[in-house]
Amino acid sequence: MTHPAPQPRAGVSSSSPPPKRDTELSPEMSAQIQAALQAHAHKPGPALPVLHAVQEALGCIPPQAIEPLARGLGLSRAELHGVVEFYPYFRREPAAAVHVELCRAEACQAMGGAALAAHARERLGCDFKQTSADGRYTLDPVFCLGLCAQSPAMMVNGEPHARLTTQRFDDIIAAQEHS
Repeated sequence: MTHPAPQPRAGVSSSSPPPKRDTELSPEMSAQIQAALQAHAHKPGPALPVLHAVQEALGCIPPQAIEPLARGLGLSRAELHGVVEFYPYFRREPAAAVHVELCRAEACQAMGGAALAAHARERLGCDFKQTSADGRYTLDPVFCLGLCAQSPAMMVNGEPHARLTTQRFDDIIAAQEHS
């Protein structure tokens, strides 16, 4: 049985290339993935170092990166997806300009972390593992920054801050808004 050839949609030339799908990698993304694989694939247990390198380069582990990464690591897509989903550090979308990582570990909780978390969610306008509606802030939980003796603590764009209060939190965020 033969099927008729698909007809081009109105306004679309049959000689134009098909639109790029969200599942395709840009040449830049592909180059970054290959660089990460080349730098780390020879090491024992290379999945985590490769994923860290990709996230550092791209700001996240985009869904379309899973297949080439899995192939390069000799894993199934499901195995690699499981690693990305298991570790809260890995992001599927880039963080906002102000990336707040608030410690949720026991020492920080014992020193007022729950109240600080509630304040952070209200002040930033988003919950954990989300970006604010205006796209300015991303709030992520972390489970120990190693600042237990100075808790509660957070990282903002990779810079640690300790001995937090709600006022100190607000001051740090305000400073980020003006930088």
